[in-house]
Amino acid sequence: MSSLLGPVVALVPAAGQGLRLMRGEPKAFVKVGGMSLLQRSVDGLTSSGAVDRIVVVVPPDLIEHTRDLLDPEVVVVAGASERTESVRLGLAAAGDAAIVLVHDAARALTPPSLVARVVAEVRAGRGAVVPALPVTDTVKTVDIMGAVVGTPDRSALRAIQTPQGFRADVLARAYAASSDIATDDAGLVERLGESVHTIVGDPLAFKITSPHDLLLAEALVGGEES
Repeated sequence: MSSLLGPVVALVPAAGQGLRLMRGEPKAFVKVGGMSLLQRSVDGLTSSGAVDRIVVVVPPDLIEHTRDLLDPEVVVVAGASERTESVRLGLAAAGDAAIVLVHDAARALTPPSLVARVVAEVRAGRGAVVPALPVTDTVKTVDIMGAVVGTPDRSALRAIQTPQGFRADVLARAYAASSDIATDDAGLVERLGESVHTIVGDPLAFKITSPHDLLLAEALVGGEES
């Protein structure tokens, strides 16, 4: 594998409402330990030392508010209601990126070291890299009526995290080839027939989706501060 040179641009899609968190505001702007999830996510990317530019994608009516929250060097653009379209809008602002990371604002406690490891793997020549953790729960396949129809072997299953890292040309081709909604960007790359490589993820990169997740994040942040 040849080494890949050029700027690393991180996209943070944060235009969704995150209704499951039940906080009455877009999830990315909910605070943990006095800082919004978005601020913590951006800080983690910056602290990695592996990211050259950051593009944040937010609801159109929160652009100015977001610019006030973040460092002036962070690019803030208007997003869409669907995550896939927000990433597409972020890609349009990625400029001359050689490597693109896509990172969920809801994974606000992701260690900077994980960000750096993803970038290092893409730098080394991987076209697409995702952090992954083994699935520890038993997983069942069910039909539309809720009846169990299968039990997949969990030894081959992985829970995927972010940031997901890509050669910029690979991710651009994946988005150009699809108009579908995808749950993650690696899924679009897989449809091209490109290989997606996994690295060991981190439990701290969990996605803050529910009130329970928010309580856990508050406890972890409180523990760090004390």
